[in-house]
Amino acid sequence: MASPKRPPARTRVLHQPETEVGGLEGSLLQLLQNHQHSSLRLREQTERAKKESISNAKRVSDLLVDALNGGVRDCYVVEKSIEIEIRTLAATIAKFMKQTDQWLATTNAMNSAMKEIGDFENWMKTMDFDCKSINAAIRNIYEE
Repeated sequence: MASPKRPPARTRVLHQPETEVGGLEGSLLQLLQNHQHSSLRLREQTERAKKESISNAKRVSDLLVDALNGGVRDCYVVEKSIEIEIRTLAATIAKFMKQTDQWLATTNAMNSAMKEIGDFENWMKTMDFDCKSINAAIRNIYEE
């Protein structure tokens, strides 16, 4: 008996894969589109996150700079007040040095005057002694 005519094996194999290839091709295209779409969304999210990170970093940097500048500003103000105090103290020291020099000169003058008084007192004692000696000598001569 003769078997019914079948299409050649190649033809059948070719027809089935062609329809499967078309379905597979569509699926692959759909997968590719989904991948591109998700990649695009991911890229957009990454870009947003990047911009947000840059913005946050800028904010943190600005806050740090403000905090540092505040400290620097405070140091500058304190430095200026210290410089003013130094100038004031230098002027006061100069005034006290001048006054001390005046006191020293006055003290030296008083010391010299006291020495002169001491010398004068000693001279007076010597003169008194000499006068008494002369007086005693004259009395001795007169009594004799």
